[in-house]
Amino acid sequence: MPTLDVLAIVPHPDDAELICGGTLARLAREGRHVGILDLTQGEMGTRGSVEIRAEEAANAAMVLGVAVREHLGLADAGFENRPATRKLLAMALRRLRPQVVIAPAPQGRHPDHRIASQLVRDACFLAGIRKLDPDSEPHRPRKLLYAIAYREDHVKPTFVVDISADFDTKLQALACYASQFEGATQAGEVYPTGEPLAEVVRHQSAHYGSLIRCAYGEPFWTHETMRVDDVMALQVETF
Repeated sequence: MPTLDVLAIVPHPDDAELICGGTLARLAREGRHVGILDLTQGEMGTRGSVEIRAEEAANAAMVLGVAVREHLGLADAGFENRPATRKLLAMALRRLRPQVVIAPAPQGRHPDHRIASQLVRDACFLAGIRKLDPDSEPHRPRKLLYAIAYREDHVKPTFVVDISADFDTKLQALACYASQFEGATQAGEVYPTGEPLAEVVRHQSAHYGSLIRCAYGEPFWTHETMRVDDVMALQVETF
């Protein structure tokens, strides 16, 4: 049965590229089987259309090197975390069988982002309950990560992924969304600074990178405390 190593589950096409595109590109480059599941088609977006965004999302997926990109068909700006929605997502998780899932930050400016964060967590648990659907094999992801990029009001990152070698790929994937980002100064959780969106992303990624002493990074948070077996192998110097 096909199994994904990592699956990013996000509300809209372009969200994955913004919050964890560099990490997905790095994983794919390193040979991991990576996927993106967009919960909606972004049909409520002010700019562009469903058809245009679908083409842009497909192009961005090729740039990142992800193996699978699908949409769940939920209503943009209208989906809720309720039993039917949780089951729909849980069944997708059973089919795609990711080991690690990336979700949006628990806090978010866009209501869809906040709702998606809890929906993903609940569906991951539900997907492991056998009686949810006796005709399909249960599957519960091993790890749930929250991508907290641009959320300075959130907790300190549990860890930051070095995306220095893949940052240009992240920008190339974002550039695929011309209908959304051409001339834009903000998007999703990215607050405007008066600069072009790509420069805001660059500065934010450089900030996260500085936390682990590298050029560019993407931050993540987990509920769980991270385990360390060898303190001598710890990276990021104190002084």
